[in-house]
Amino acid sequence: MLRARSLLLLRLAAPAAGCGPAARLVPARLFAAAPPPPAATAAAVSAEPFINGSNSSYVEEMYVQWLRDPSSVHASWDAYFSRTAGGAGPGAAYMAPPSLAAPSANSLPVSALVAPMVGGAARVPGAAASENTIADHLSVVGVIRSYQIRGHLVARLDPLEIERKPVETASEIVVRGYMQNFDEQDMDTVFQLPSSTFIGGREKALPLREIVNRLEQAYCRSIGVEYMYINDLEQCNWIRQKIESPGIMQFTNDEKRLILARVARATGLESFLARKFSSEKRFGLEGGEVLIPAMKHIIDVSSAMGVESFVMGMPHRGRLNVLANVCRKPLEQIFAQFAALEVADEGSGDVKYHLGTYIERLNRVTNKNVRLAIVANPSHLEAVDPVVQGKVKAEQFYRGDSDGNKAMSILLHGDAAFSGQGVVYETFHLSDLPAYTTHGTIHIVVNNQIGFTTDPRLTRSSPYCTDVARVVNAPIFHVNGDDPEAVMHVCQIAAEWRNTFHKDVVIDIVSYRRNGHNEIDEPMFTHPFMYNKIKKMPNLTDKYSKKLIDEGTVNADEVKRDVIDRYEKICEEALEASKKETQIYNKHWIDSPWSGFFEGKDPLKMSDTGVKEETLTHIGKRVSSAPPNAVDFVIHRGLQRVLNSRMEMVESRTVDWALAEAMAFGSLLKEGYHVRLSGQDVERGTFSHRHHVMHHQKVDMATYRPLCYLYPDQAQYTVCNSSLSEFGVLGFELGFSLTNPNALICWEAQFGDFCNTAQVIIDQFISSGQAKWVRQSGLTLLLPHGMEGMGPEHSSARLERFLQLCSEDPEYFPPFAADEFAIRQLSECNMIVANCSVPSNYYHILRRQVHMPFRKPLILMTPKSLLRHPRAQSSFDDMVEGTEFKRVLPDTAAAGQSPSGVRRVIFCSGKVYYDLEKAREDRGLQDQVAIVRVEQLSPFPFDEVKQQLDLYPADADIVWAQEEAKNNGAWAFVEPRFETTAAKAKVIRYVGRSCSASPATGSKTAHTKELNALLNEAFDL
Repeated sequence: MLRARSLLLLRLAAPAAGCGPAARLVPARLFAAAPPPPAATAAAVSAEPFINGSNSSYVEEMYVQWLRDPSSVHASWDAYFSRTAGGAGPGAAYMAPPSLAAPSANSLPVSALVAPMVGGAARVPGAAASENTIADHLSVVGVIRSYQIRGHLVARLDPLEIERKPVETASEIVVRGYMQNFDEQDMDTVFQLPSSTFIGGREKALPLREIVNRLEQAYCRSIGVEYMYINDLEQCNWIRQKIESPGIMQFTNDEKRLILARVARATGLESFLARKFSSEKRFGLEGGEVLIPAMKHIIDVSSAMGVESFVMGMPHRGRLNVLANVCRKPLEQIFAQFAALEVADEGSGDVKYHLGTYIERLNRVTNKNVRLAIVANPSHLEAVDPVVQGKVKAEQFYRGDSDGNKAMSILLHGDAAFSGQGVVYETFHLSDLPAYTTHGTIHIVVNNQIGFTTDPRLTRSSPYCTDVARVVNAPIFHVNGDDPEAVMHVCQIAAEWRNTFHKDVVIDIVSYRRNGHNEIDEPMFTHPFMYNKIKKMPNLTDKYSKKLIDEGTVNADEVKRDVIDRYEKICEEALEASKKETQIYNKHWIDSPWSGFFEGKDPLKMSDTGVKEETLTHIGKRVSSAPPNAVDFVIHRGLQRVLNSRMEMVESRTVDWALAEAMAFGSLLKEGYHVRLSGQDVERGTFSHRHHVMHHQKVDMATYRPLCYLYPDQAQYTVCNSSLSEFGVLGFELGFSLTNPNALICWEAQFGDFCNTAQVIIDQFISSGQAKWVRQSGLTLLLPHGMEGMGPEHSSARLERFLQLCSEDPEYFPPFAADEFAIRQLSECNMIVANCSVPSNYYHILRRQVHMPFRKPLILMTPKSLLRHPRAQSSFDDMVEGTEFKRVLPDTAAAGQSPSGVRRVIFCSGKVYYDLEKAREDRGLQDQVAIVRVEQLSPFPFDEVKQQLDLYPADADIVWAQEEAKNNGAWAFVEPRFETTAAKAKVIRYVGRSCSASPATGSKTAHTKELNALLNEAFDL
């Protein structure tokens, strides 16, 4: 649209005169850039001052409306615009049309918009009264816009009415000075409504009093809407129509009865649990029970629109109620969680208000089957947000649901967490990224107006807890939680918005928390004023049923007999059934079941990870070539050298790190396994080694992805650069990995230590998820790691932290059979940690992730300098059929061939091996010092380490060498395991850097000095 003076510029550029009907063609100059002479502009502004200043937006709106349809604007505006387009000079177009009749009482004739009637006679053009009348109309437009922008600030949102504003203050906040021009008599004056409002319905003009009344009804009652920051006019008008249209919030008696029944079930369950388990923490929903009918209504509406799968994430408050009344989890299973019963299956379990579930059921409103999943969540309230989004994205991906019409996410939040936790922001910023979007999420904030014991005024700097959503232009609907019908209306709009625009939307249910943070917490210590009010509040069932009884929708007996007592009976019967249970099962609470995956598999049988050589050759040549049949695809000269080098390696049957990875991915794609690689800069690779996306050097956004075009019937390969986020993106990829076990899902950190900011996902989900929630994941983390003089922040992936999270007992040597040792260790571990030193092992361990008969997270320390190290290469012979991942790599020099003469055995892991190997050669100690690499650190390869210890003389010195500081790296992990392996017959000692608070030095000189000291000590015989 034009800016403030664009209409004026247009009129000055119009033909001088005589254009006649052709003047309608002038709007073609709407986009003209040449300005008129400054003097002419000044003259026009002086003659027609209503075009300039604060009135310009209204004039502009009228003009654009006139361009579309001249009959849609006031006759005086039509005349004015026509004369202007016809070439009338400044002031000449400003004329009043004749009037043949006197105006009716309290109204203005058509002509009065420009030249109002005074005493029955029209004023001459340019009279002051005309300007006042135009100013009045502009004020009305300002009033309408004020309510649309600021009406939410005075809406009656708080059930407790703690901060209810006086009427005078509220008026000043919303309309500011726009009503100063009007007195009581003006309130009955009829004004034409602009196209930017729908309050008139079919009426195009309304008295000012009615305009204000309808705006109050739309924006200042139980619903407050924030949407005017959205920069899409269609979306703004869509919301206006849903909020402003007269009679839009009407419910039938049957719909009201359904709302009442759902409210009664929500309050009934909380009341029942409070009576039966009064001393138990359950983080009940009292005060926010309207959440249950709200969620059910969203599911009803979305189901009717075709959504079949709903994945939900939520904090602990209200989880049991959602499980019971939204998902319809059997009540006896919920009640059994309150009993001190033994667990009958695997896992250590979790508290009941952290558990998830998966339910397939019939939606009785739409008569359609729906799948409902609540993802298990720890006490880190918002940590589940990206996990849910990744899970939904995976469902959409595997279903071919490219628009999100079949699967959607619903995220529940608390007010303090929504504004306070950064992962909320990270998750929002994934919402429109092509490889991460779920095509719209409905966010529901259960706003208790308190965070544990902290007042909202002390927990955020923004006016609302929901302001973070504005960054992605998500509309925000604030609603009074004690007005169920308003809540249902907002939920209807939110579900339709998501279905129409496939974008995020936020519902802020302003409610309260009847108890403390939990049921045994005393809130009066810190909030006596608030909780004195809460004590006087009736529960929602009583309040809403009274409303329906008063209006004659239901009667009191019906409410008690058919609603309250009926659900009470259901709860009592379920409680009696739960008392017959003697055990509980963690598997009943799994949120991501893999139907058919485990059936028919030998849990101790591993499929081969080697492949035919022709497969390796084919993949190698494809990823080493430019796009076939595209001679005009211009490749960067530096990349062409990389491709040429790769082709030479393929022809010599050799691979480096990048080529081994491509062959692992490509061979899995050939076998039908989806591969997804996500993270910061993964398409090229942080160290410019991968190049899985080639860019045309002459055409923007023209790319070629060779791994997507290996075979005609291959699985899909996804490689996507992520936002600069670790917490959010790692959580997303974890969620993605939960949906389909037949896929390799990888997340790569730009540098290994960047995973620090995703530690919650690692600690609460990846390392402990199977133990707590019986939920397996094959997610693979690729973490660049190595001390190379790059400073403290680009060196260590914090290997020691991952090893500390491993559940293996360091003092227990598993008594497994030799042929089952490796697979049984993998089966019983909680995650795998490896630090590979050769490309072939990297290739095998990636393929092993998919070929295991179960799924475990894999944490891989990946190299940096080894990506181009001439010795860090592997032969096809180590990757073809019959080969496998090697947990321990024996010495390959003379010491390994003649172990009897060995004086020292150095065990190590990862890149430091190449430093040790070179130092050994420089010193000529190949026959006296053996170097053994432990490629898989956890589960610790007790059996193969024992073989290596037994291979060498009993008096040989045993050393563990690492490049990390002594308090970092693998030393603390491996030392007790070596003692267990050797039955304490041999003592292993440490060689490496001393303890340090920082992972690495920032001085290149100091780094070199430390490395030389390490090597000297390692070979000081």
